[in-house]
Amino acid sequence: MGRKPDQDLRRGWTTGACAAAAAKAACQVLRDPDQVLREVQITLPRGETPVFAIAHLAHGEGWAEVGITKDAGDDPDVTHGALVISRVTPGGDGIRFKAGEGVGQVTKPGLPVPVGDPAINPVPREMIAQAMQSVFGEGFSATVQVSIPGGEEIALRTWNPRLGIKGGLSILGTTGIVRPFSCAAWIASIHRGIDVARADGLEHVAGCTGATSEATVQTLHGLPDHAMLDMGDFAGGMLKYMARHPIPRLTIGGGIGKLTKLAQGAMDLHSSRSQVNFADLAHRFGAEAGQANTALDAFARIGPPMAEWVATTARENAQRIVPDTDVSVVVIDRAGTVLAKA
Repeated sequence: MGRKPDQDLRRGWTTGACAAAAAKAACQVLRDPDQVLREVQITLPRGETPVFAIAHLAHGEGWAEVGITKDAGDDPDVTHGALVISRVTPGGDGIRFKAGEGVGQVTKPGLPVPVGDPAINPVPREMIAQAMQSVFGEGFSATVQVSIPGGEEIALRTWNPRLGIKGGLSILGTTGIVRPFSCAAWIASIHRGIDVARADGLEHVAGCTGATSEATVQTLHGLPDHAMLDMGDFAGGMLKYMARHPIPRLTIGGGIGKLTKLAQGAMDLHSSRSQVNFADLAHRFGAEAGQANTALDAFARIGPPMAEWVATTARENAQRIVPDTDVSVVVIDRAGTVLAKA
């Protein structure tokens, strides 16, 4: 039996929440440089009031910086354990943001912040500003530089390079909370990929279930890197967003196992959230299919007719969701060989 979402799992805090907590603590140091500060509490957008331990603190004439170690809870987040540092330098007009070490710059249109800006999303910007103003009042003006040492290397394991975010990580989060295995960050990255592709005027994008299918589809159609959406298991998340933000052509690529589930109507293709219906395969292709243990085993028993049915039916299911997009499907085996196209 699959585990219920978040059951017995510890939630964590987004990079945006950590940056806001660090900025507030830096302001507290600016106000009283001699205090002994070991932790800081902030209020998140939905009213939660977490307390963060201070992992780094430094200050000098006219500036202070604090670092918070990101705790993603039980979510498999690549930024878990990273140090998020906010350096606050009072002065100027309003709150201005800078990207320090390990925080990226936006180089492509279509993201929530303009080209040339640091990759600090709008809600984290609001959280940081409000956290600082809770110390100095609403009229407080300052420059906030957010850094994540080692962030440029960590970012290579994210979608940032493909989205045109250069030089590091993004400061993210809409609630401040990381909910374990909620998959919200992954789906949000798919959405941003669609936004960037639309802003760049791309006519054809692809969403694939994994690296092998992505390489096959990209080669097959000669697509640039930023046309490749990291769909993973989240076919529904990609298709529903594309229904509202259409692109003329979409190719879906994947192994026969996950695409069999798409053909059978599943929109979340993860093994813990959907299963291949072997009774359905037996009804379509004969009793031998119902004796299979996996979709690949069923394909070994049935052969090309199953792959053709998967490609055609998966395409029909996707096409119903995105009527303004021309959908094609490519089914591959584990070696990347194309088994069927529709």
